[in-house]
Amino acid sequence: MTCIYKSLTASGRPASVAAVNVSRSPVDLVVVGAGVVGLAHAVEAVARGLSVTVVDRDERAVGASVRNFGHVCVTAQAGEALRYARRSRGTWLRMGTAAGFSVTECGTVVVARASEEMDALEELAAERGTDEVVLLSPGQLAARVPVAVDGLLGGAFLPHDLRVDQRRAASALAAWLAAQPGVRMLWSTPVLGVEEGLVRTGRGDLAARRVVVCAGHNLDRLLPDIADRAGVRRCVLQMLQVRAPGLRVDPAILTGSSMLRYPALSGTAGAAALRRRWTDERPDLLGADVNHMLTQLPNGDLVVGDTHTYARTHEPWSEEALDELLLAETRALLGPRLAVVRRWRGVYASADGEFLRVPVAPGVMAVAVTSGIGMTTAFGLAPVVLDSL
Repeated sequence: MTCIYKSLTASGRPASVAAVNVSRSPVDLVVVGAGVVGLAHAVEAVARGLSVTVVDRDERAVGASVRNFGHVCVTAQAGEALRYARRSRGTWLRMGTAAGFSVTECGTVVVARASEEMDALEELAAERGTDEVVLLSPGQLAARVPVAVDGLLGGAFLPHDLRVDQRRAASALAAWLAAQPGVRMLWSTPVLGVEEGLVRTGRGDLAARRVVVCAGHNLDRLLPDIADRAGVRRCVLQMLQVRAPGLRVDPAILTGSSMLRYPALSGTAGAAALRRRWTDERPDLLGADVNHMLTQLPNGDLVVGDTHTYARTHEPWSEEALDELLLAETRALLGPRLAVVRRWRGVYASADGEFLRVPVAPGVMAVAVTSGIGMTTAFGLAPVVLDSL
């Protein structure tokens, strides 16, 4: 049978369309979805010497894999996610070198402007030790990131976190995969169904010994019953790219709102006390489910986010009040000289728990990161999934 696909140039952009014969003999693994989670499974499969075909409906990754902070947030995870994040860290560093995109060992600075926030950081430092959490005085924190000193109580530095060039990483990984023996990237190819040994696409059928479906928040488009049973919804984020001339922010910056979201911090007594306090003092932040944090892009602009809303189907518009809330928080942290360059809505799959792994048929597994930490955990999750297959 014949399948039309787009190969990648070195830049990750689709090259000219070419017609190729798709062999009836099965490849070892077909990966449905070329976001970071799908690409992580393909990278792991290559490391195991397997033949791989990656299929994606778009001509390049344009979803959650590029609409994020580029933040590999290792230390603030807990349990299974922490194990995956620690394993992912080394793979990100190796693949950044191999595929030619930026991965920076910049760490994260967590800013504390309330006693409850400082309490939460001290609890985490006592649990993890100084190798993972370095407590900072106000002066030490201000020396690392240019935050306003007024009201600053201190903070912490998390040295194991990474910053990935999220605008290039997925395309660079895909280009690297396309250059490996036994790997095929099929772009602009919608998947219509999966079953044991077979992936049905709009361009023909693909035979496979194993299949991993990494469709993210679009799992319900392909496997609606599985998505229904898992309670998968779409989490929509509002995010901003802002220009701050002369401002250099090497590490990621987290704030008190981040302590209410990331599990290693949200489980502390300090974070619980902060949530009680904000119920009266900051209902705007709690109501918008804000995780106010920042990372810097290679060109110097800052990625600012984010708000969270959950539904199976969302309204098509953004709320200007949410963007203004993010801008107000950023100006209070860094100062007023900020200009918005871009606004966008991110989206990821959300469900109870942090990871979804559901058998679909013998040798077929649906996989999703359902907590917004795909960049952080995908390279640690993939080996576990392939082991299970």
